[in-house]
Amino acid sequence: MAIRDTLVHRWFKVPYALHIHTDQHGKNSKATVLFIHGIGNSGAAWKEVTHRLPDHIRVISIDLLGFGDSKRPPWAVYSVKTQARSVLATLFKLRITHPIIIVGHSLGALVAVEIAKRYPLLVRSLILCSPPFYQIDEEKRRLIPRSDNALREIYMLAHKHPEQFLRISTLAARLGLVNKAFNLTTDNVSTYMNALESSIINQTSLKDAMKLALPIQIINGRLDPVVVGKNLRNLKKANANVSLASILASHEIKGPIYINAVISAVLSSLEKRH
Repeated sequence: MAIRDTLVHRWFKVPYALHIHTDQHGKNSKATVLFIHGIGNSGAAWKEVTHRLPDHIRVISIDLLGFGDSKRPPWAVYSVKTQARSVLATLFKLRITHPIIIVGHSLGALVAVEIAKRYPLLVRSLILCSPPFYQIDEEKRRLIPRSDNALREIYMLAHKHPEQFLRISTLAARLGLVNKAFNLTTDNVSTYMNALESSIINQTSLKDAMKLALPIQIINGRLDPVVVGKNLRNLKKANANVSLASILASHEIKGPIYINAVISAVLSSLEKRH
């Protein structure tokens, strides 16, 4: 099985279908909303949101490749491109071919942008929660503004010392500073670091989002330490399709303010026609 798995997915580059954490809908569901979690989380991160949405919406949450109960191939590069291809394979497995609303948090927001960029006919609108958009020096492949650079240095330090980052994350989980679904262990820390480097440190998501021709709602916590507000404001100026909501919250999807903001954004997107 391992040989077949490597042959099909590594050498023939057939994308993995992802584990479906939630797939709930009524008999007459008129729209589909896909929820994509952030780095280190799983589809369970959306539990407080999905169970409060009306029955006429088909609600799907997934575990990204390398997280939750999805496959975790050690040879994979956990880039947004890889994740987007796996999301597409999962949608086809579910026989979903109509335009959907995608809600992405953190890393999931970057994956959502990549999906909209590569498969625009499948995306009706985007809701991006706490998107870690950073400017990149395309020639030197590094973050350039001061605030972006400071975050990059933190990320690179975490990448070089995963054991220390693991201890800090464990403490953050005990203090309730992260979503209950956040799960970082010695078994998956290498996958986390791979995704951090491939999808967040080395990204083109901000530039890509500026070119998207579909409705984009951004939800940003004013207390978020890893999101650069200036980049979000510049994105809004560059793309007339972007709307920005700033709320009193931090990075994680937790607490009534953030949860209610996401639900409101979903319901608002359903009322709009693309």
